[in-house]
Amino acid sequence: MPEAVAETIRIFLLIENRLLREALGRLFRKRPDLQVVGESGQDTVLPERIFAMKCDVMAIDIFDSRWFPSSYSKEYNCSYRTVLVGMDSDSQTFLEAVKAGVSGYLLKDASASDVIAAIRATFKGEAVCPPKLCTTLFRWFAQSAVLSQPRVNSSPPDLTLRQRQLVNLVAKGLTNKEIAAQLNLSEFTVRNHIHRIIKQVHVTSRREAVDLVRAHGLQVGV
Repeated sequence: MPEAVAETIRIFLLIENRLLREALGRLFRKRPDLQVVGESGQDTVLPERIFAMKCDVMAIDIFDSRWFPSSYSKEYNCSYRTVLVGMDSDSQTFLEAVKAGVSGYLLKDASASDVIAAIRATFKGEAVCPPKLCTTLFRWFAQSAVLSQPRVNSSPPDLTLRQRQLVNLVAKGLTNKEIAAQLNLSEFTVRNHIHRIIKQVHVTSRREAVDLVRAHGLQVGV
């Protein structure tokens, strides 16, 4: 009997690093079951263009929740899988990506075969997670029931005006890059500020920090 032909996986490369984008493009085009339907950096493409490509899997090298289907599923009826590639082993970013609906999360030391395997696995509905981050995921899931309860009986968080401004912008859905531009700060400084806020109010994510502030009815700075 003739060998069954694998179903073609349509991939969009939303890769900011041009060298990585071109390398992955060449790699995927050598595989008969992988089809690159589009490629771009994040600053040179509109979501509508990506949705028009009707890709099955999107490969991204910078975490930004606005590119995840959950942000547009109702408006555009999109359902592609997302795979983050070349990521740091930062547990906070990993958890934010999981909550945003990522299907695959690959670290910077992932091989070419790892990337291809992740694309194929997520296309089949599977999840791909680095072993070193599995403990982080399990711990977060075990604590989520407790953390999801508003801590209205605890003391309100003692935040500075700058910290409240940051929480307000996070609540509006702005990325670190956008917050940095609005407050005339470096992206590194914004990331450090938010990390300190999360530690200070004893939560594990940006969203939980916003929820905690709102639970106490605190007015954030504009």
